[in-house]
Amino acid sequence: MVLMAREGTDTETRSAPAQRPAPTEQPHATAGHSAVRTWAVRLMPFAVVLAALNLRPAITSLGALLEEVRDGLGMSGSVAGLLTSVPPLCFALFGVMAPRLARRFGPPAVVCAGMAAIAVGLLVRPFTGATPAFLLFSALALMGIAVSNVLMPVIVKRWFPDRVGTMTGLYSMALAVGTSAAAALTVPLTRALGDDWRFGLLVWAALGVAAVLPWLLFVRERQDQDAPAHTAAAPAAKLSMVRSPTAWALAVFFGLQATGAYITMGWMAQIFRDAGVAAGTAGILLAVTMAMGIPLAFVIPRVATRLPRQGPVVVVLATCGLMGYAGLYLWPVGGAWLWAVLLGVSNCAFPLALTMIGMRARTGPGVASLSAFAQSTGYLISIPGPLLVGVLYQHSGGWGLPIALMAALMVPQIVAGVLAGKNRVIEDEATARA
Repeated sequence: MVLMAREGTDTETRSAPAQRPAPTEQPHATAGHSAVRTWAVRLMPFAVVLAALNLRPAITSLGALLEEVRDGLGMSGSVAGLLTSVPPLCFALFGVMAPRLARRFGPPAVVCAGMAAIAVGLLVRPFTGATPAFLLFSALALMGIAVSNVLMPVIVKRWFPDRVGTMTGLYSMALAVGTSAAAALTVPLTRALGDDWRFGLLVWAALGVAAVLPWLLFVRERQDQDAPAHTAAAPAAKLSMVRSPTAWALAVFFGLQATGAYITMGWMAQIFRDAGVAAGTAGILLAVTMAMGIPLAFVIPRVATRLPRQGPVVVVLATCGLMGYAGLYLWPVGGAWLWAVLLGVSNCAFPLALTMIGMRARTGPGVASLSAFAQSTGYLISIPGPLLVGVLYQHSGGWGLPIALMAALMVPQIVAGVLAGKNRVIEDEATARA
């Protein structure tokens, strides 16, 4: 672990001194405090990647088979619509639990429990036979995703203090791979498994089961096992996120980028189809947009951690989004492939937001509190966006107003992102207020 941290020092320690973790935040600095054997510590990157692969297939696999699930369970259209709105709501509600659970049991133990919840939820829900039970076990899987979402930046900050950008990029890229793979492979896998939607959903539970195994090695690792680290974390623990300008800027930025991502995933293919693009091509265009996150999710965090301020990256990504939306409005068919690429680049504000969460707090508990607040509040902010786009489309009879709304949301996203990207940490804000 120490060797890995040293390898990243030359490329990832150019950020301002305020963003460097305190020495007491490095676990395993002394052998007497280590709860995990050295050979097991080296498995942490593998465990992080496996966890990240599990953070979206529960959602995108269901989206691919939603019509079959509706028919199989006899769902009404309104209930199916509710089902598509459940993920961000669960992320907001359950994500706030993560810091308290992490303080009590340790972040690795909570992530391990989250992976187990995902596995159980995906194993059971296809065979419940009733809509309420299907929703219940879907919520169980989403709860596991929610707490793991919040604690991934904490794990990275604590175990890889000198490689925040690299590791954030790695798990963001793995998350994008899981998202795209579940969207692209669920239907072919269903056909290969006898054309039964239950088995098409069930197959993704294997990822959850696989992810539990490496995390079991770390369940004894406690966030506050060292007295000095616990003392250093005290200011962060006392900080009220609602009084922190940085926390609010991150929450708004996270919420607006999530809004854009959900709108893109939910409506972009339909925009292309209504413009005259063939249904199959529209699906491929959406896949291209989602696939852009795979390489860029690894590159953007590394670039962001080398800059004292992340505002320029925010502006570049938002500019790509503005150009993409302008193209959708003015020339949707002729430049379709370019607009798909530009919107895919814009959607990579997600790994940037995760990176800034890790950079805007100095201590592990500070990252946990900031991550929970920014993600939970952000997902609440994101809920109305896709619904509002649908309402505007229905009442206006076209895509002019919805696209104008998407473009307009980029302006406050830029403002919030520039503020969130300033070189400061929440612990210093707490000290200044005290």
